[in-house]
Amino acid sequence: MAILVQKYGGSSVATPERIKAVARRVVAARERGYQVVAVVSAMGDTTDELIALARQITQRPPRRELDMLLATGEQISIALLAMAIHDLGYPVISLTGPQGGIITDNTHTRARILRVEPDRVRSELNAGRIVIVAGFQGINPANDITTLGRGGSDTTAVALAAALNAEICEIYTDVDGVFTADPRVVKEARRLEDISYGEMLEMASLGAVVLQPRSVEYAAQYGVVIHVRSSFHEGPGTLVREERKVERDLMVIGVTHDTNVAKVVITDVPDRPGVAYRIFSALAEDAINVDMIVQTTKRENTTDLLFTVSRDDLPRTLEITEAVARELGATGVLHATDVAKVSIVGAGMVSNPGVAARMFQALAENQINIQVISTSEIKISCLIDEGSLQRAVRAIHEKFQLHEVPARVGRER
Repeated sequence: MAILVQKYGGSSVATPERIKAVARRVVAARERGYQVVAVVSAMGDTTDELIALARQITQRPPRRELDMLLATGEQISIALLAMAIHDLGYPVISLTGPQGGIITDNTHTRARILRVEPDRVRSELNAGRIVIVAGFQGINPANDITTLGRGGSDTTAVALAAALNAEICEIYTDVDGVFTADPRVVKEARRLEDISYGEMLEMASLGAVVLQPRSVEYAAQYGVVIHVRSSFHEGPGTLVREERKVERDLMVIGVTHDTNVAKVVITDVPDRPGVAYRIFSALAEDAINVDMIVQTTKRENTTDLLFTVSRDDLPRTLEITEAVARELGATGVLHATDVAKVSIVGAGMVSNPGVAARMFQALAENQINIQVISTSEIKISCLIDEGSLQRAVRAIHEKFQLHEVPARVGRER
């Protein structure tokens, strides 16, 4: 019997009525002949509420204790979903992340999955039960509970799908699939039938919150096909897989945006070997991800070093960089949070000159200044003023006519 892994996000299980709806969907998959594993997030805004509760105690809760607190959210939802499925007359069991075999590294609040030991899950499936697993959480080699960061339930689901050799991993969320832009910003945004792992990874990393980037990395590594679908109604959704069937030749497949961005500038940094390593290794040791990096030469022996981090990481980033700046003899650290990032993604842009120029033209025509640019083979990102963000997204979407199905680049296959 084939195994199907389904993941349900917080909005999908936000109320008792929605939990009962999820139970009916899980049971329907069982009735189609699947062995079903459902991975569940905390209800609604529970995680945010728990974080706020912790910060009423202390502004800097110890990360280990924060994980102990946050993991309780998923345990509520898995138990309630199991009760709802039991009430429908089906054998079911709920498991925490550790019970489900999710083994992580030691990084609290942002742990990475090292391996999955699915023996318990497999034995429960073979006993005829539907298995409900708490997303977002695991256990480290020291037997401490860890959490996987925002959207971590996606990664739990994909990792289990890989370990169980599941037929597919369905990610149920509050949108109908992956779109060419956020439909809340661009009403003409078009749902994509399918998208490659590489393009989805860039879009997820650049602000498209449909999937956690690590889940896409995991899927690409193990060849797990992800099907992004709405939990509120039936629809075709979007397939995330190795090769895009219909739109694999498009120059640009989507526009993404990210407002969780802060800009940091270390001024008058001594221009000598090892300085950049000293700064960014200190941030890496604290598990802070750095995105855009620009170094500008001011004088012969000093530079300004600009980079971006998430706003969530800004307080700790400033603590670290101010200490390192004093150590290096830099004159200071500046920061700004009134910025945002807009990006275009598409595997076809690597072989098509002029894509960047069209993006910059769209911004110029709307009097939007570019502060920083970063690129890869399949993406171009610009840091701009946050107040111009929605205008920028709409202008770029229109410039590349993403509301239509564009003609393919190159010859037809």
